[in-house]
Amino acid sequence: MTDKEYMQVALTLARSVKGQTSPNPPVGSVVVKNGRIIGMGAHLKAGEGHAEVQAIKMAGGEVEGATVYVTLEPCSHFGKTPPCSNLLIDSRVSRVVVATTDPNPLVAGKGIERIRKAGIEVEVGVLQEEANELYEMFFYYISTKKPYVTLKTALTLDGKTASHTGSSQWITGVEAREDVHKYRHTHDAILVGVNTVLKDDPSLTTRLPNGGLHPTRIVLDHHLRTPLDAKLVNDQESTTWIVVNSHVTEEQMAPFIDRGVKIIQQAGEKIDIPSLLEKLGELSITSILVEGGSEVNGSFLQHHAFNQVVTYIAPKLIGGKLAPGFIGGTGIADMNDAAQLQYKSIEQLGEDIKIVAVPYHS
Repeated sequence: MTDKEYMQVALTLARSVKGQTSPNPPVGSVVVKNGRIIGMGAHLKAGEGHAEVQAIKMAGGEVEGATVYVTLEPCSHFGKTPPCSNLLIDSRVSRVVVATTDPNPLVAGKGIERIRKAGIEVEVGVLQEEANELYEMFFYYISTKKPYVTLKTALTLDGKTASHTGSSQWITGVEAREDVHKYRHTHDAILVGVNTVLKDDPSLTTRLPNGGLHPTRIVLDHHLRTPLDAKLVNDQESTTWIVVNSHVTEEQMAPFIDRGVKIIQQAGEKIDIPSLLEKLGELSITSILVEGGSEVNGSFLQHHAFNQVVTYIAPKLIGGKLAPGFIGGTGIADMNDAAQLQYKSIEQLGEDIKIVAVPYHS
């Protein structure tokens, strides 16, 4: 097998744990000696052993003189676990192959430099493009200190998210709805507006055939209109955070806090999306799936506060001037001011079409 083939195995391991390692990135590692895989591993949970640790542990006494493949640059600092670069040196491996470097200032080339100084051959950039795509959310969070934002919607072919009466279940088919739950599993948080809570009383949990991680549930609720008997206030399935404005009193907040809900109170009358994202970044939320209504989506568009748009289009027509669309708010006045996107992928899921688009960067 070639370096690329071994690295593909490591990337498969990393992808398999995406969503469960936050705020750490998902990393995979493979140990090879004399053309035989003798160890493999993945970082399973923040605070636990990194991928290289797991793979080297499996390799055991055979690790000396082996080649270690790892999807992200080995760390060089003491965090919750010791530096992986030290482990590679102490294990006396002969070669380390890295898919991509880590922009984290605590790492940023230091791990590779340390390993090379120990006389170990290091090659960087094997399947780098695939690795960079895997770490897109992590890299964005590390570089901006703000969460990566995915806007998600389900539309009819004529661009409607519901009928004029508010009926919206279900626009898309089973395959598309299951795909949405994969996004919930791989994002730290899911965000909606209070109108979604009032209308649907959703759980906002992950429902996959073999289970999945539940995201932190965030509700934008200026005046704290969320009912005390709402599912996401009482079900204990995941943590719930409610964002309110400065006029909400301590007396209003107290019964929610008693039920374990975290209240984030912003200054001013309106919820400010940019400052909210900064606050969520400080709280170690690295990614958010926005499943809000048109007004919430309009707020994110207004501030260009999104990194990708995931749209499921069903072969249905609703019609009607009063049937809502994906984006609300005032909207743009001139076409030259439109947010320019580029398609990242287009695929069919059952009868529906899934389109992933990202902001265009010239």
